[in-house]
Amino acid sequence: MPVNRNALVRYKTIDNCLRNRYRKWTLEKLIDACSDALYEYEGIDKGVSRRTIQMDIQMMRSEKLGYNAPIVISEKKYYTYEDPEYSITNIPLTGHDLEKLTEVTQILRQFKGFTHFGELSGMVQKLEDKIHVSKTKGRPVIDLEKNENLKGLELIDPIFQAITKQKCLEFTYKSFKARNPETFIFHPALLKEYRNRWFILGKKNADLPFMLLALDRIEKLAECSTPSIVFNENVLNGYFKNVVGVSVSEGLLPQKVLLFVDHSNAPYVLTKPIHHSQQLLERNDQGVLISLYVQLNFELDREILGFGDRVKVVSPPRLRTRIREILKNAGDIYDTELNQNTLKSLSGQLDSKGSVILNRVYTEREVNRMGRILQRYSNGQTEKASDTQSVRNVLREIPELRDYLINPNIKAILKNINPDLFLTKSIFFNKSQDANWYVTWHQDASITVKHKKSVEGYSGWKQKGDLFGVRPPEQVLKSTYTMRVHLDDTTSENGALKVLLGSQNKIFDPVDLSTVTENSIAHMCEVNGGGIHLMKPLLLHASSKSKSKGRRRVIHLEFNSRELDRGLEWGERMEIS
Repeated sequence: MPVNRNALVRYKTIDNCLRNRYRKWTLEKLIDACSDALYEYEGIDKGVSRRTIQMDIQMMRSEKLGYNAPIVISEKKYYTYEDPEYSITNIPLTGHDLEKLTEVTQILRQFKGFTHFGELSGMVQKLEDKIHVSKTKGRPVIDLEKNENLKGLELIDPIFQAITKQKCLEFTYKSFKARNPETFIFHPALLKEYRNRWFILGKKNADLPFMLLALDRIEKLAECSTPSIVFNENVLNGYFKNVVGVSVSEGLLPQKVLLFVDHSNAPYVLTKPIHHSQQLLERNDQGVLISLYVQLNFELDREILGFGDRVKVVSPPRLRTRIREILKNAGDIYDTELNQNTLKSLSGQLDSKGSVILNRVYTEREVNRMGRILQRYSNGQTEKASDTQSVRNVLREIPELRDYLINPNIKAILKNINPDLFLTKSIFFNKSQDANWYVTWHQDASITVKHKKSVEGYSGWKQKGDLFGVRPPEQVLKSTYTMRVHLDDTTSENGALKVLLGSQNKIFDPVDLSTVTENSIAHMCEVNGGGIHLMKPLLLHASSKSKSKGRRRVIHLEFNSRELDRGLEWGERMEIS
């Protein structure tokens, strides 16, 4: 039987209410909900009668529309679905519905050859597939791309209605970068779909530029009474013309982008162009050269990167450099992944040799970020040393450095050495290009504490001749670990440490130290930028004068075990996790 539009609005509203099991629905509440829906969608401000809703419920329960809705009454007044999964939107199509849909597809087929109806081509096949499945109860012939877990799809219809009726909306919106949601008036102009994700284009007011909001970031939506902006249709029609995807920079001119695609991927790019402006410029045995006329944006980067090493950016230089850096950083992530066997052997190597070098612990991006943070700090200081700069307690002076310095690799390394380690010292050394310092053979026989205390096992502390540490008993030093993070390549030419492997097990007096160092073969500790040098503090070490002008930036870290805490007041105690 035919059903008018107002009845369909009421049926859908009742269905939405009964599916919401977080509220209890009396007949009066259903009447109010249907009255509100008719006003919102049809502009009818006349209230719905009690009898009308009662008849609607009876109609939905019956077989006349094919709903057979399992509507029950609980506690003699609350309406709900007996089956919590039921919805009238899930019912199968009736024979009459299928006949009408078949007629529609036959009509649409007649327009597919016309230029203005080119976009109907895929639509007709999708509709025919739906009819085929409903009639035969068989499997779909067309498998459509879909994301059933995508948020915000329920907002498409109210936003569509607002655009067509030229109404503005009030959004509560939280972007991925925002800490808190923001509520504002928004004038919608255009719904945009890109790769199965939906966006809404519009403005906050007429004087501001366009904004593109993702529907899955909209937390609340409501109509408002503010008069809507009248948009220029020509501007809207051409808004996304010069971009791949949805990121548009207003005022930015499109550029000619040249891409070389190798022969294995050329057919995919030629049969499915990256952008409607794509042109084939050249073809040879190695591949094809194509051109695009687009703005440079995130989606273009992602499209190019999706081909991996099968596509090369020829121009413009800015895009070429950016893609090359992204690919380099991507490889760096894999190259800096530490081997589990290496991690497990660290503690044993440190106990036997007293020294371990691990290169590629930090990515180049992490090294560069740490360098920029340290440089900003240095630029903000009024007093600078003429030869060598250093920052004591660098992680307290520059706390933002911690996020990059104590990265997942460092945490894994320390956990494998001793899970109870905590940081007790952090110093940044910046050897300038003109510096030519060197260090004689010695042992690091002090640790940093605020106060030394004589407690059981900690008697006999010796004051060192500086302000930064005291000499504890040997068992404390043997449980201390030093880590030197190298931000630049450190070689024998620019002052790399020399060490005597295996010399970390006792404190040498001056005579023994001289004898051992003069009669032993030193090991040169060359470390690449982004690598670390792990040491036991009693390991004998020294450095020669630099023979090059290369910069050497090192962050010196010292760790102690919680087992040795015993009430000591550490100079710089900081948990690692």
